[in-house]
Amino acid sequence: MRFSCVTRYDVLSESICARIEKELQANNYIKDQDNPELVIVIGGDGTFLMAVHQYMDKLANICFIGIHTGTLGFFTDYTDKEVEIFIDDLLHKKPQEISYQLLKVSYNDKIHYALNEMRVENVTRTQKINVIVNGEDFEKFSGTGLCICTQLGSTAFNRSLHGAVIQEGLPLLQMSEISGIHNRYYRSLGSSIVMKDDAKIQFVSNSFDHALLCIDYMSFPLDGVRKIDIELSKKHVRMLRYRWVGYFKRLKSLF
Repeated sequence: MRFSCVTRYDVLSESICARIEKELQANNYIKDQDNPELVIVIGGDGTFLMAVHQYMDKLANICFIGIHTGTLGFFTDYTDKEVEIFIDDLLHKKPQEISYQLLKVSYNDKIHYALNEMRVENVTRTQKINVIVNGEDFEKFSGTGLCICTQLGSTAFNRSLHGAVIQEGLPLLQMSEISGIHNRYYRSLGSSIVMKDDAKIQFVSNSFDHALLCIDYMSFPLDGVRKIDIELSKKHVRMLRYRWVGYFKRLKSLF
């Protein structure tokens, strides 16, 4: 099997990476950074997001698995104290494969994909957005911006906006406001809304100038953009699990 490691830039993570590479290559695994079948992520959730985006164009042929050495490890099943267990499981056990849909965000001639969430944020002026869901006008938002997350991303930025945490296995979308303005002139829902997985959402504005589109940990300027389309895509991230770590145990690790 071809494999690669994506590693957090610290001494511990890099030493674990070197140890795993040595053990796997001794067992006929082939190190291939360009076209791996297995990507081993050593770090935190930020490192995992970086790994997914690094191999975004090759996701159909790749599975991911992680070892937690960072701040948060919601995507990982092993800690830095369990490297020997990880290697033994990888070499001798049959894994369960779990997949998660990505968000597809398109505007003008550009397409981006997000594992956790997409956000439109404007910190220089009030951003006005007409929100259209499945072709129907839903609301006129005014404020800093809006966030749309996947089930997986409900525990990320969405949680800091007091959005709901969505349990694993529910392929839903959630939209939450970022510093919405609510008075007699500007009125929107004012709370997070959870939508079915087939929802097609549009953000329309006379101007997104000076706003940023945030895709997971990345950001892109929206100058000149008038409409943004958001929906769950056909792309999936495939993760391997060699042992079961319950969802609520993972969730508890966040607080």
